[in-house]
Amino acid sequence: MTTTVSMKTTIAVLGVGRMGSPMATRLIGAGFKVRLWNRSFESLAPLIERGAHAAESPSDAAHGADVVLTMLPDGAVVRNVMEGTHGALATMGPGAVWLQMSSVGVEWAEMLKVLADAHGVTYVDAPVSGSIGPAKDGTLIVLASGPDDAHERVAPVFEALGSETVWLGPAGAGSRAKLVLNNWLVDLVESTAETLHFAQGLGLDPNVIVRLLNDAPIGSPYAVAKARSMLAGDFTANFALRLALKDAKLSLEAAKSANIDLRLTDSLVGSWQRAVDAGRGDEDVSTVYRK
Repeated sequence: MTTTVSMKTTIAVLGVGRMGSPMATRLIGAGFKVRLWNRSFESLAPLIERGAHAAESPSDAAHGADVVLTMLPDGAVVRNVMEGTHGALATMGPGAVWLQMSSVGVEWAEMLKVLADAHGVTYVDAPVSGSIGPAKDGTLIVLASGPDDAHERVAPVFEALGSETVWLGPAGAGSRAKLVLNNWLVDLVESTAETLHFAQGLGLDPNVIVRLLNDAPIGSPYAVAKARSMLAGDFTANFALRLALKDAKLSLEAAKSANIDLRLTDSLVGSWQRAVDAGRGDEDVSTVYRK
């Protein structure tokens, strides 16, 4: 990606939270003209200092932008930001691209595509695999889906944000792939917590079990990292429990529609919901280790 190309492209980033902020930082560093909108203005200050422009509304941010990128909590929020009062779609030009990078699930991805089509906007469904660390480092994996003629147009944006872009087909395939990956993640976290409790219940040092898993073929780098965080009592959020629970529920909805039984995921939702209800929703997903 060349600086010349970047400097000619204006990107409106709608949603500058834990993921949106480091992603916007990457885009600024790559030379794009970046406009920002967020419900809370305080988070924008460091990015404004780096050269971004803060907009008062989604429509102000999107006006004349080449790309509008949404990174928001769920599908309902995305729709409201795009077509609600002062919504972005009202000011997006016919040549603009909407990069929908939030995790919204299958049904919302389809509804948002219909919304984009109704406004004559090119829609690219492209959630990412990776949390805050990869977002800061630019090593996210972009699960992209959308029309072929959009690939080249958005490639420089994806290159700034991730280490790999996988095009999966028509818009919506990216959100389906994200659900599959995040379903694997939540099952792995629950299994890790259960394994540590099992080891302790049998009178074993769980740290030894983690060391064995780290060295064994059956181990997983992600699971080992989460296990160490669990044992250290470090629940600083990389992937908040409430968002992981949201994705687990979206996975169950999608699986039901496809006549697939996700027994492992179904078994954990109750205890995870209780943890969220107990006020731990903004902690890392590894907090499920605490009973």
